Amino acid sequence: MRLVPIGLAVGLFSALFGVGGGIILVPLLVLGARFSQRSASGTSLAAIGITALAGTVAYAFLGEVRPGAAAIVGLPAVAGVLAGTALQQRLANRTLTLAFALLLAILGVRLVLA
Repeated sequence: MRLVPIGLAVGLFSALFGVGGGIILVPLLVLGARFSQRSASGTSLAAIGITALAGTVAYAFLGEVRPGAAAIVGLPAVAGVLAGTALQQRLANRTLTLAFALLLAILGVRLVLA
């Protein structure tokens, strides 16, 4: 039952700040629901598909979606997802977890200093 509050938190942060999948959901799944780093990443990507659709529809009703810009960012992102998934499968779990923690720490510092 831990997944429901995690989902609510991710949806809230996703709508407020445009983040949720990697930055919020993966750590919550690893720490709160005891998912492995790989399972949390895969689950996050699947959940983001659902939340992205809901958010896109809501923002489209408000006239805040730029489809051209979304395609310019989204289509190359597909190649990045495929490359990232292939790389992730080659990394040790510990290496993957430490790299992710380092990324989050760097982002946190940058946001505080911005």
